[in-house]
Amino acid sequence: MTSAASASSSATPWRLVLLLGALTAFAPMSIDMYLSSFPAIGQTLKAGPEQVQLTLATFFAGMAIGQFLYGPASDRLGRRAPILLGVVIYTVASVTCALAPNIDVLLGARFVQALGGCAGAVVARAVVRDRFDHAETARVLSLMTLIMGLAPVLAPQLGGLIFALAGWRAVFGVMALFGLAIGLWVLLGLKESRSEETAAQARAENPLRAFALLLREKRLLGYGIAGALNGSVLFTYISTSPDLVMGTYGHSPLVFNIVFAANAVGIIGASQVNRLLLRRFKPDEVLTRASLASTTLALVLSFFAWTGLGGEWTVLPVLFLALSTYGLMSGNTMAGALSVDPRRAGSISALMGGTSFGAGAVAAWAGGLLHDGTPRPVAIVMFACLVGSSLAIFLLAVPKKAAVSA
Repeated sequence: MTSAASASSSATPWRLVLLLGALTAFAPMSIDMYLSSFPAIGQTLKAGPEQVQLTLATFFAGMAIGQFLYGPASDRLGRRAPILLGVVIYTVASVTCALAPNIDVLLGARFVQALGGCAGAVVARAVVRDRFDHAETARVLSLMTLIMGLAPVLAPQLGGLIFALAGWRAVFGVMALFGLAIGLWVLLGLKESRSEETAAQARAENPLRAFALLLREKRLLGYGIAGALNGSVLFTYISTSPDLVMGTYGHSPLVFNIVFAANAVGIIGASQVNRLLLRRFKPDEVLTRASLASTTLALVLSFFAWTGLGGEWTVLPVLFLALSTYGLMSGNTMAGALSVDPRRAGSISALMGGTSFGAGAVAAWAGGLLHDGTPRPVAIVMFACLVGSSLAIFLLAVPKKAAVSA
């Protein structure tokens, strides 16, 4: 543990937390800012709704793949260089999105944009593990969730305003400016944190061998599966919520934005409750309790979705509560995973992030495949994911003694 870690309990390094939180905001900013522009993009580029929808799927794919590249690179080359490279790629791709003459170019540019944007998230998590121990890592990740969580609240509103004033191409222009600003912040404000032990370990082994060795770790598999399935709940909600709120329940885009923002606030609030709970409980203790609560809420959601009892007045509030548990679980699964082998923090961060986006893409696809104009599909997928997440936590990730005490 570094000296920064030992000092972390007495003072929160807010400048570092703000920067790392901003680095993790690339994905939500890039996803949520342009959702309200979908119809206009289709009209301008002469593309159908399903083609425009693919720009979201290709972004998820790029986020999943890219993290497996930046994680090992950050262990081998250091934390700063991969972030700066990713920011450059993201900025150039954002400009290409803004200038796209057809849907095919936009699809390709969105994939490359994700390949660049994912660098910030994967390396930021490794930086946290470089500087803090297990418990402090969970607390700092909760603080980063507070910052990252502002993106789903503000991005749709900001994107809608930019679209109304200057059109959808300007939305991608703002993404490019965001990338440029974060790149300058990293260049001037982020110190190298990778340890010599991590560097030596990375130089001594092939990245594929590092992944293979990590996948043999039972606890890491547990945290990884739990984190991926827990993240899938969020991706399922993001992909199905526009149709649920505006289609099934017939609300306006304004009401949808309010519901979307409210659920984001729930996740943010839960992440800060998690930070307070960690003053009294160990991360695994909070994680086990939160997993039981999330599974119970998903079961209740499924009941109301299938019976139709109470309509949206029961489904949407229970959905809010179920989604909020993400704020209690995400930081603790990540902190637990990073504690398994701190020497390979970059590779672990890549595994956690990559599998989360990959599983999220599958879950979102399943939600669309099961679409029937009711809240049943989102309830089914969420329940299945959260049951799987709980099983992974109790059977693989958390030592038996901790699980019993929880």
